Amino acid sequence: MEFLEIINLSFFEFLFFCGIILFASIVRGFSGFGFSASSVSLLAFILPAKQIVPIILLLEIIASFFMIPSIWKKINWKFVFYLLLGVILGTPIGINLLSILDSKFTHLIIASTVLIFAILLLKGYKNTKLNHNVSKFFVGSVAGTVNGFGTLAGLPIALYFLIISAEPAVIRASLAALFFFTDFYALILAYFKDILNLTVIYRTLPLILVVPIGVALGTKLFTDSSKESYKKYVLYFLIIISIFGFIKVFS
Repeated sequence: MEFLEIINLSFFEFLFFCGIILFASIVRGFSGFGFSASSVSLLAFILPAKQIVPIILLLEIIASFFMIPSIWKKINWKFVFYLLLGVILGTPIGINLLSILDSKFTHLIIASTVLIFAILLLKGYKNTKLNHNVSKFFVGSVAGTVNGFGTLAGLPIALYFLIISAEPAVIRASLAALFFFTDFYALILAYFKDILNLTVIYRTLPLILVVPIGVALGTKLFTDSSKESYKKYVLYFLIIISIFGFIKVFS
C-alpha cells in the first residue's frame, strides 16, 4: 500500500497500467512502433497527458534497447538520419505545445490525421515518389512535434513508410532505432520543462519488468507474419487507436 501511495495510483489503476504496458510492448515488438499510441490513448482514461508522456518516453527507450539484437542488420540508417534531423527540429515545438495546449485538442488532431491516412492506405494509396530526403525531413519534423506533445512519433513515420511501400522488416527495424534516439532527446527536453519528476520514475520502475516480456511476444508474432498481414494488422491497429482517441476527446 505504501508503494501505491508513492505512485499515487489505486491497486486497480496500477494493474490497468501494467496490462496496458504489456499490450503496448507486444505491439511494439511486432510493428516497431505503436507503444506510445496504444498506451497513451488508453492510459489517458486514468492520467493526464503530462503525467503519461515522460513514463512512455522512458519505457520506449527500454523497449528499443531490448529490440536491438533482432533488428540491427535491417536498420536503414539513411532513413533514420534524415528523419532524425526533422525530429530534432520538431520535438522542442511539441514539448512547448504539451505545456500550453489542451490535451483533448492535441488528441483530436492526432486521431483525425491517423484515421484519414490509414483509410487511404487500406484503399491501396501509395506514392513511391515521396521516397526522397526532403520528404523524410518533413515527416521527421511532424513526427518530432507529435512526439513532443503526445509521444506519438511512430504514427506519421509508420504511415510514411507504408505509403512509400518500404519492406516490413525495414520499417520495424528503422522505427525502433529511430525512437531510441528521439525518445531520449524528448526525455531530456521534458526534464528541463519540469515534466519529469520522482513520481514518474517510481511509476516506471515496476513496468521495466513488463516491457521485455511484451517485446519478446511481439517479435515472435512478427517472425510468423507475412508482408501483407503485417501491413493489414498495422493499419487496423492505427484505425482502432484513432477511434480510442475520438472516444477520449468526446467522453
